[in-house]
Amino acid sequence: MTDVLEKSANQAVARGGLANMAGSALAGGAGVAVTWIVARSLGTEQAGAFFAATAAFVLGGGLAKLGTQTGLVYWPARLRATGRADLLGACLRTGLTPVIVVSLTLAAGMWLAAPAIARTTAHEASGVVGAHTAGLRVLAVFLPLQALTDALLTATRGYRAMRPTVLLDRVLRSALQLLLVAAAGVATLWTAGSLPLLALAWAAPYLPVTVLAAYALRKVYRAAKPPGVTTRRVERRGMRRDFWRFTGPRALASVAQLALQRVDVLLVAALGGLAPAAIYAVAGRFVVLIQFANQGISQSVQPRLAEALATGDRDRANDLYQTATGWLVLVTWPMTLLVMQLAPVYLRLFGDGYATGATVVRVLAAAMLVATGCGMVDMVLAMAGRTSWNLVNVLIALAVTIGLDVLLIPRFGALGAAIGLACAMVANNLLPLVQVGRAVGLHPFGRGTRAAALLSLACFGLLPAVIPGPAGLALAVPAFLAGIRLLRAPLALNAFTSMRRTP
Repeated sequence: MTDVLEKSANQAVARGGLANMAGSALAGGAGVAVTWIVARSLGTEQAGAFFAATAAFVLGGGLAKLGTQTGLVYWPARLRATGRADLLGACLRTGLTPVIVVSLTLAAGMWLAAPAIARTTAHEASGVVGAHTAGLRVLAVFLPLQALTDALLTATRGYRAMRPTVLLDRVLRSALQLLLVAAAGVATLWTAGSLPLLALAWAAPYLPVTVLAAYALRKVYRAAKPPGVTTRRVERRGMRRDFWRFTGPRALASVAQLALQRVDVLLVAALGGLAPAAIYAVAGRFVVLIQFANQGISQSVQPRLAEALATGDRDRANDLYQTATGWLVLVTWPMTLLVMQLAPVYLRLFGDGYATGATVVRVLAAAMLVATGCGMVDMVLAMAGRTSWNLVNVLIALAVTIGLDVLLIPRFGALGAAIGLACAMVANNLLPLVQVGRAVGLHPFGRGTRAAALLSLACFGLLPAVIPGPAGLALAVPAFLAGIRLLRAPLALNAFTSMRRTP
């Protein structure tokens, strides 16, 4: 019976993960294309201002979400698994209402603080301050929509509904961003004030996506709500207390996690200048692409992992964790190893001014190998209820990156920020890895993870080293595909075969 449940769970994760991965590939590719358009349309200083403004926008939106990205998956999944579906409405109201209030407040704050933020990050490029301020204010208008979109789509995943996230966020928003930014990039050839125009094009897709996300959540909520059931005030009060007791530490952790990913761009701009900030943002763009792959798999696993841990099924939880990590390594390690070897080629695509970031790419890529090798360990720790541990881990990692950034950016520029982020990523994965193993008894190093890691290193690390140049890389791809076929059993790829046979 356990084998049947594990097989069924793996098939469900494969189905959701495959859809998420396809959407994530589109979103990641669109993100790289948007970065290319911005880098080509603007000089390095204005491009640096654009990347700094979007970093502030994402930071503000992350703060407004109050950590509900975890709570709005954990609690709907837990309530359904434990037979308390009557409290789903109270759960959603508890998580979504504060997001709306806080996001509006932060949007007003970002609008008012825009001149100060612009002067701080563009102090050596006074001619950019006006456009930078205008770009920040354009983004401030859309900040509530960004926060609400993410919260609404997160809540749909708590009902195991992956399609809204894939179609609305990964496909629709990314496609609209690419089309509008491309149109704005063309318009900048004839129009002054190009930075605010590009900021508007980048943020505008959040409006239709928010409306559609609200409709999607309403639909899955109505389908899961028990008919004719009412709840008592004491139950709703208890739901609010339990929700924020779980989510409170995660709220701080999510802000710190987002700061860990975005504050470095702002620090490079403030301490090193806008041009190094642009180089750093472009050099690290592939990290976002890999994070999309991580999200694509982990978001499919998350609700089922929460249900398994809620019912005490540790074997099923460990199987889900190890299988998903094997798939993550199989997808991301070849890409990461290729980026390390082709860094100069990758950077020249964005313009001659970015070629100096090759070392930045290699440092970040090495850290990503460690991070993806640990799987979605941060999410596993949160789904196990250890959100306070999660908070401590992220704060330690944030302290590492800020401390090293302040120390190294004035001397090494973008490379100093890369070293800081790489050390923080390693700390932010190894600490929870130890904690998950000791406290919950889970680890990511199953047969699939080991097979995926060795296959990737052999094909995209060892083979190009033995046969340098294009010939080695040309042989790596067919060798990798042949290895996948031979190792499909330990990689649990039969879940995808079974998925095709399932009516």
